[in-house]
Amino acid sequence: MDDARQRPAVTALEGRRLYLCTADRPDLEDFLRECIRGGVDVVQLRDKRLDARDLISRAERAMAVCAEHGVPFVLNDRPDLALAAGADGVHVGQDDTPPAVARQILGPDAIVGLSTHALSEWAAAESEPVDYLSAGPVTPTPTKPGRPGTGVGYLREVASTPQGRLDGRPWFVTGGVTPETIPAMAAAGARRFVVVRYLTESGEPQSAARALRKVIDEQAGWGPAVCEPL
Repeated sequence: MDDARQRPAVTALEGRRLYLCTADRPDLEDFLRECIRGGVDVVQLRDKRLDARDLISRAERAMAVCAEHGVPFVLNDRPDLALAAGADGVHVGQDDTPPAVARQILGPDAIVGLSTHALSEWAAAESEPVDYLSAGPVTPTPTKPGRPGTGVGYLREVASTPQGRLDGRPWFVTGGVTPETIPAMAAAGARRFVVVRYLTESGEPQSAARALRKVIDEQAGWGPAVCEPL
């Protein structure tokens, strides 16, 4: 395993705790600004519908908003398009571009994240050139049709993994993150959270993000934020 602590991407993720994953939408830039003002501190654009040119264009717009607020921006699945759009990195799944290939495309300073859904995948990921891992989904989600929920038991297993094996890299929990579910996830060991529908389906995303951030900071034992919500 390479020394992940030497990569700037790992440092850039320190203290980050509320990670938004969103598809493209007509109000993408305004939506992202509202979420970031509410406390989102990592953003991923995940859209399986757009063709490559349109995805690059939308990613460039999202990246500009995130850069304005000092928030890391990653693109889902496509390291080649992440490179073209100037994204900070890419997030890949178990069936997507292998992390080692993503690293070759994006270089040593980019953020590369990887999804895990079972302890065997987590163990295999420990030796991958990634900067963070995700664990879940805790509950089934429409964004991953057909994939069963892992339950909070998987979070307990992940949290009990000796941190030395992760070499300082953070992990985020996915699937069903709401103010009501965060306490049980935090009790199982989660400290960083990926949210989709609670924000993307909200009519007031800034307020919704603030509600999430408040519970995360209270339940997961965080101190002062990297960037306090605006």
